[in-house]
Amino acid sequence: MSERDGYEPGVPCWVDTLQPDPDAAIAFYAGVFGWEVGAPGEMPGDPPGRYFVAQLHGRDVAGIGSQPADGQPLPPSFNMYVWVDSADDAAAEAQAAGGTILVEPFDTPPAGRMAVIADPTGAPVCVWQPGIRQGAQRVNEAGAWAMSQLHTPDPERAAAFYGAVFGWTVGDFGGMGVWNLGEKGIGGIMDMPPGTPDEVPAYWITIFSVADADESAENAASRGGEVVSPPTDLPGVGRFALLTDPQGVYFGIIASATG
Repeated sequence: MSERDGYEPGVPCWVDTLQPDPDAAIAFYAGVFGWEVGAPGEMPGDPPGRYFVAQLHGRDVAGIGSQPADGQPLPPSFNMYVWVDSADDAAAEAQAAGGTILVEPFDTPPAGRMAVIADPTGAPVCVWQPGIRQGAQRVNEAGAWAMSQLHTPDPERAAAFYGAVFGWTVGDFGGMGVWNLGEKGIGGIMDMPPGTPDEVPAYWITIFSVADADESAENAASRGGEVVSPPTDLPGVGRFALLTDPQGVYFGIIASATG
């Protein structure tokens, strides 16, 4: 199912990016994925600053916003949000499991309540206690979010953390590590890429579905993005490429092997 009207606790539910120039980001992603973006403030519950909700066919798929005036604890990136019953409880559980609270729980009325945590290997993740915003309404179709993948130097430590906080377990799909919640695959997990400096912390990469990975990579490059890793076939999974947008934010694209 590509259309969603809500999520279960522990399931990733939303992605957004806060950038120095949100207008440039909007133009780029509209051109690459066909996102439709209205004026900021058209939808209720936007956080402070300029925040836009991108849509496909009238349904929410991702957020694009401006960096807070007082700065933020992280460089521009795509942020992943995990649906929880209580942002306060999730933050406390993350700290008890060896993680760090980067941003204490706060309200974004009437959208919901959130916090930003980091796992013990350094990867940041947001927790989302929903109000009126119920997460991405279209997923796993061309132009929409497909999944997020953790790259970590210590998969065992990360697995223990996410298991304690969200109930995730690690499984295998086509020789690749995947996060599971019950019997449902909800993300990916990999070691850090070869040659990554030791001081680089773990991180999440957001991956979007596309109809054709080669055409989408060329399109992104023509709009000022960079093809970091060219389209490559992943047997049984699809054709994947790693890109950056013009402001240096990394993201992946994948054309599913099953169409």
